[in-house]
Amino acid sequence: MLDKVRLIEERYEELNRLMAQPEVAIDPARLMEYAQEQAQIGDLVQALRRYSTLDRELADARSLLETEEDPEMRQMAEEEITRIEGEMRELYGQMRAMLLPKDPRDDKNVIMEVRAGTGGDEAGLFAADLYRMYIRYAELRRWKTEILSFHDTGVGGYKEVIFQIRGRGAYSRLKYESGVHRVQRVPMTEAQGRIHTSTATVAVLPEVEEFEIEIDPADIQTDVYGSSGPGGQHMQKNATAVRLTHKPTGLVVSCESERSQTQNKERAMSVLRARLYEMEEERRQAERGEARRLQVGTAERSEKIRTYNYPQNRVTDHRIGLSIYRLESIMNGDIDEFIDELATTEQAERLQAVA
Repeated sequence: MLDKVRLIEERYEELNRLMAQPEVAIDPARLMEYAQEQAQIGDLVQALRRYSTLDRELADARSLLETEEDPEMRQMAEEEITRIEGEMRELYGQMRAMLLPKDPRDDKNVIMEVRAGTGGDEAGLFAADLYRMYIRYAELRRWKTEILSFHDTGVGGYKEVIFQIRGRGAYSRLKYESGVHRVQRVPMTEAQGRIHTSTATVAVLPEVEEFEIEIDPADIQTDVYGSSGPGGQHMQKNATAVRLTHKPTGLVVSCESERSQTQNKERAMSVLRARLYEMEEERRQAERGEARRLQVGTAERSEKIRTYNYPQNRVTDHRIGLSIYRLESIMNGDIDEFIDELATTEQAERLQAVA
């Protein structure tokens, strides 16, 4: 592993030489390209250099221990050896983690789909709660959000809501939210005060550019119809809503959130591209034989990942066994503790897999 890092250090020094060349200094594009590459490997190089310094200090401390006869000096040398070895182990682990291949999708914007599951109207209300939780989380991180499509239940809930979140690293954080979310609480309509269990399904799709996945126009069936969403009679008259059917896969996407048929079609195509991309990624993973149990960030949509228990003020993530007793703040978007633990667990599992 250290040999790999030393090769990266050589590249770091090469970039220093390249950026010092006169022809590069007057070329802003090349200069930025080299600077960005250097920034990406800078932390790894600094960790290696600290590791090398500690390695020399360790050799000196061991030499002192072998030659020194004074008991106090020997004790100091032993304590120094223990300290240095501990820091070196920590640095070695950090460098291994830095060498793990980064998910190329991590910096992408996301398209999120929240759908009511079992539980009738209560499931729809829970889907709306989850939607607001993610919108609030995006606001806390100063990301931009846009609703793409929704079908409400008429009682304040959603049968389905599809929305986009745009911001640096959005997918890297939100990918852990895919799966079945379960709520346990007393519905407002429950006269006996009994606790009901309902579910909602969350899907997190990285936004896909047109060049990343090719869709044959002949494979798309386009239907337009009058919208039932915002815009009222004007939209109904002009049939602005769009439904796209991808014939080879049977995927159907509809959008009616915009006043323009063209805009609705663009948004529907964006969702369709994301779904087709996800299907292709799942196929590739299956071909590579990757174990899904090592990928906490790509949970199956049928997998129960989290329970929101209102009577106990508790939210439990079943993948990592973490329970947090501040449900209200979590429903207001404070979900970073879960995401941080999930990211740490995934990294540890990946390191173990390549050990």
